[in-house]
Amino acid sequence: MRAILQDGVLPPRDQAEAESILRACVHCGFCNATCPSYQILGDERDGPRGRIYLMKHMLEGGAMSDLTQLHLDRCLGCRACETTCPSGVQYTRLLELTRPAVAERAPRPVFQRLLRWALRTVIPRPALFSPLLGLGRLVRPLLPHFLRRIVPQRPATHYRTEPVSMPRAGAGLLPGCVQDVAAPQINKAAEALLARMGIALLRQGGTGCCGAMALHMGAMDEARQAARRNVDAWFPLLERGDISHVFSASSGCTQVLKDYGHLLQGDLAYAQRAQRVAEAVRDASEYLSAEVVGRLAAAGPGAQGQRVAWQCPCSLQHGLKGQGRVEALLAAAGYTLTPVREGHLCCGSAGTYSLLQPTVSEALLQRKLAGLESPDVSVIATANIGCQLHLAKASERPVRHWLELVADAAGCRAS
Repeated sequence: MRAILQDGVLPPRDQAEAESILRACVHCGFCNATCPSYQILGDERDGPRGRIYLMKHMLEGGAMSDLTQLHLDRCLGCRACETTCPSGVQYTRLLELTRPAVAERAPRPVFQRLLRWALRTVIPRPALFSPLLGLGRLVRPLLPHFLRRIVPQRPATHYRTEPVSMPRAGAGLLPGCVQDVAAPQINKAAEALLARMGIALLRQGGTGCCGAMALHMGAMDEARQAARRNVDAWFPLLERGDISHVFSASSGCTQVLKDYGHLLQGDLAYAQRAQRVAEAVRDASEYLSAEVVGRLAAAGPGAQGQRVAWQCPCSLQHGLKGQGRVEALLAAAGYTLTPVREGHLCCGSAGTYSLLQPTVSEALLQRKLAGLESPDVSVIATANIGCQLHLAKASERPVRHWLELVADAAGCRAS
């Protein structure tokens, strides 16, 4: 694609990168075939190719409008287009580079700005989010249906973690802001499983949100600040050898953590340290092997004939290119995986997307559940807290993290 960008719209370094990405696009349209928002809305401007043209128009000095902002906002950031693209266009990176300039040239209404600020301020901070969630659970029976369904119930499953007396290694745990508050049993399941392997998960003070919340809403300075905070916490431990890796049970967080080197590449004080941390990041599905899971399940109660519908989050299958990893681990634990229609399609969660774009999100949720729920399915499994909460609010079957299922099979569940 021919692109001659206007100076001053982006910083020089970002402009060169954006121009390179635009030139890689051959506007073939293959991306529209797997774009969730295009499947629902059918508008060229709500597909990756159309959005690339909108961004190109702005970067070449064209006028911006609220309508352009709307079409860019409707992008879920799922990266399905990147998996499909034969030219390797880095669409998500282009969106990250462009969003701050879009917000500057087409300012949102005051209410929208306040809403986005509130979401970025409250949700990533457990000290604020936890009491609000507790209050929501307390009054949940009194809430109208549309609000009641988005307040997750208290977890009913608990796991016992045995102390690791002589650990082979340690890993720094990212607890996750929403995950550790809304579904703490996920990290407990991870701690219990890794303890069986002689690996201790360490909770390091000073860590916080991975930065995904700010990143998805175009608040790049806030996202970089979150990354710096986590780098400051983990880098000294990696250098001293106190931990060998950084561990996350949420594929969405893992994807952002692994991109810290790119996110902070322009920060001379942090670039090298951020890259060191990013290289140490491991998703939960990378930490366990089928052999180990099979051995743990053989020593425990096993899967007990449960049939699982696996929902592979976009962050895992498109961002981390990890499709097939969890399926192999669940099979090794003894679970039977059922066929799932449209497994590539986003569930509609996408961070705060379900709150900011509820119409498209709900349509994708119902379409996803239609592909997951069949009469013989016992449980739906996923790997990302956002997907888990989003699916659970409408599913007729329990929705759990795959680590919980493996921990159950291994006998880590507390009685």
